[in-house]
Amino acid sequence: MSTEPEPAHEDTAAAVDAGPETPGATSGPAPGAAGAADEGGAGASDGTVRTTSSPAADADPGSLGREADGEDGESSGEASGESSGETPGGQPEGAGAEGDATPAQVSEAEAELAAQRLERERIARRKAEKQGPIEAGAKLSGTAADLLAAVRAVESGEKPAATVFAEPAPAPRRAAPEPARPPRPVAAERAAGPVGPTPEAVQAVRRVLAEGGAPEALAPQAAALLGEGAEDALRADPWRLLRVGGVRPEQADGFARALLGAACGPDDERRGRAVTVWLLEQAALAGHTALELPLLTAALAQRGVPDPDAAVQSALAEGEALAFQDALEEPGARPASAPGGSGTAAGADGPGGAEAAEEEDEERPVRVLIGLERFALAEESLADGLARLVNSTPKQDGSAADWERAADAARGAAADLVRAVAGHGLVLHTGGEASLAEPAALLRAARALGLRAWAAAPGVLGRDRFSALAGGAPSAPGTPDPGGPPAPEDSDSAGPAPAVTVAGLLAGTEGPGRDADGALDLDLLVVLDAPHLDVEAGALLVESLPDGARLVLAGDPSVLWSVGPGRVFADLLAARICPQVASRLPDPGPLGELVSGIGIGELGQVEAPGKEVVIVPVRDAGEAVHRTVQLVADSVPRAIGVPAEDTQVITPGHGGAVGTRALNAALKQRLNPGPGRFGGFDPGDRVVHSPVPGRVLPGRVVTADADGLHLSCAGEDVVVPPELVERTVRHGWALTAHQAMGGRWPAVVVVLPGDAVRALSRPWIYTAFGRAARHLSVVQGVEQALPRAVAEVPAKPRTTRLPVLLAPQVPTD
Repeated sequence: MSTEPEPAHEDTAAAVDAGPETPGATSGPAPGAAGAADEGGAGASDGTVRTTSSPAADADPGSLGREADGEDGESSGEASGESSGETPGGQPEGAGAEGDATPAQVSEAEAELAAQRLERERIARRKAEKQGPIEAGAKLSGTAADLLAAVRAVESGEKPAATVFAEPAPAPRRAAPEPARPPRPVAAERAAGPVGPTPEAVQAVRRVLAEGGAPEALAPQAAALLGEGAEDALRADPWRLLRVGGVRPEQADGFARALLGAACGPDDERRGRAVTVWLLEQAALAGHTALELPLLTAALAQRGVPDPDAAVQSALAEGEALAFQDALEEPGARPASAPGGSGTAAGADGPGGAEAAEEEDEERPVRVLIGLERFALAEESLADGLARLVNSTPKQDGSAADWERAADAARGAAADLVRAVAGHGLVLHTGGEASLAEPAALLRAARALGLRAWAAAPGVLGRDRFSALAGGAPSAPGTPDPGGPPAPEDSDSAGPAPAVTVAGLLAGTEGPGRDADGALDLDLLVVLDAPHLDVEAGALLVESLPDGARLVLAGDPSVLWSVGPGRVFADLLAARICPQVASRLPDPGPLGELVSGIGIGELGQVEAPGKEVVIVPVRDAGEAVHRTVQLVADSVPRAIGVPAEDTQVITPGHGGAVGTRALNAALKQRLNPGPGRFGGFDPGDRVVHSPVPGRVLPGRVVTADADGLHLSCAGEDVVVPPELVERTVRHGWALTAHQAMGGRWPAVVVVLPGDAVRALSRPWIYTAFGRAARHLSVVQGVEQALPRAVAEVPAKPRTTRLPVLLAPQVPTD
């Protein structure tokens, strides 16, 4: 099974390929869904280099290669012989039912992207306002404005100081609100949003695409992405086609040659700028928020750009990318700021010592990073929001004695977690599956103290898993079993701790909603599965928290990182800017022992008297598919007692002879045979729906009609329009490890064919094996590559700026 994209050239260090393929995600070289390259085109037109003196770790240039997610190997490329630009239905992305103009209303995914753009614009305005001077208190608000007015009243003699600064009477203690979850929207109808391109505009773009030899199916996406005058824009700069997701440089070059003729050349400034932005977008799909300049210029050279430095400068000058300088500490070097310390070099305190220190600081090595504006803005906004939480005093809900009594009522690390949250705005919690009981205990204690406390998970699988653990029931039949310890007997009588998805919380479709100031109407937020949080979601989340709120990020640091760019949880753990509470609850049984060993790099044999772990060796791809179907349909139900609908298959990639497509086809034929009348689907098919890339909603097909494919996903009725079915719906008997993140099933079958060796890493194996609650079968043909990957292949590094941005918050004492 191929889990790697086929490189266009023999790139090694600079092959920056697409990210993990999920339903709705762009895949491979054929043109596909619209990208987001032009979102970074609005800032820093002067190419200003931002400088910081904080140290940062070097990134491994080799980390930009083949597995775009850093460790999963689920790249957007497909197996040899398959078009990696195919969507789940096998056609180029963007091809609708008729391939004509887009409808007047946009999809849920486009509406959400539009909402995110508005939020980023709001964040940008706030940052711009903070950079300007405050004139005589004109920009102050809230408590600061009230205090300034009081001071002026006393100075003018208008009011005596005693009346102005008298302490107000304490506010009455607020009772905990009813934790009932607001009703969710029943149908996934298209969200209202901006009107798409007109049929005339789409037709004009179709003409220019046909003239340049590009697929006409790209017309709706190109017209929507390039906006008014898209036809003229493409004629003026044909390489703008690279902004459409899935289009590769060699394809854009062919389009440009057809339109420009002899005027087209590899040294064209427009080409260099477009390829620079494209490489940065591919790096983001691989998890990086920025690229080191030498790595970027090497990649540009391998893509045939004659003057890589000029191409980067052009992108900076046009505001399509930003540059940063991060100071590095040399190993064994004296700290840059040592005046007055015991380690000050001789002569530093004498005449000229300050100048010498400044010169030494200027000579310190730096790394130059280039990144897209959208991710730079998100990472800086995230760092600002985290700093606000770290440096602010949480709202005093309950006395210190009340919090201490709540901690005394908890046990083990749960008590430590309650005490840490009592006095800090930001707390990190780490642990395996069993440790979820500790955030649940924290939420019950906080609600008993009168706090509006909520839990949020990046996905539906994690939300429902935690709800079931905390005392609720899974939201729909067939939802994965939580597989964790039962809720304590002393659960809060008000009901289970309320849990939502991060996307639903931010959109207002789940959770408490927002207050009059636009902030989330809560006092405590616990984010579960925090390693799956990327920088953009993290920035939106912390910016939405009200002043005085508490944030707990909880998760297992050994699992795969987020599908989107960044490694928020790992960077925060390394920064050590806030309390960290490590759970002491071990995951029980043979499966817990196996997964815990993998987490520390050891794949040992475990005693499994109840057949909790079974290894099934195979010789080739055909045998792997046959044994997988046999396990799901017969062996596991008969020997373990877990029905096929509660068994999940996990494999490294989508393409190839043993990818999710091949496995799902075989499983459908055995478990729910049918003609596939509705775009390859039949009623009863197990599916996953991805309204936006990276979000996975498991469900089943109910029926189909002129409105689209009707699904039941996590207790909701979802209608997927016909033109979106191919891009957003896949069969779901077999998933990739990234798609399965956050879920847990009674039985899991992990399939590792012989050609999956390059996709294996310790985090991938840990994540895949850890999805099993009662039984794990491993169908494997990789032999000794499996223990070698556990012992020797850690997570691929990602280049991020968050550690540098958080460095000023690190305690110095």
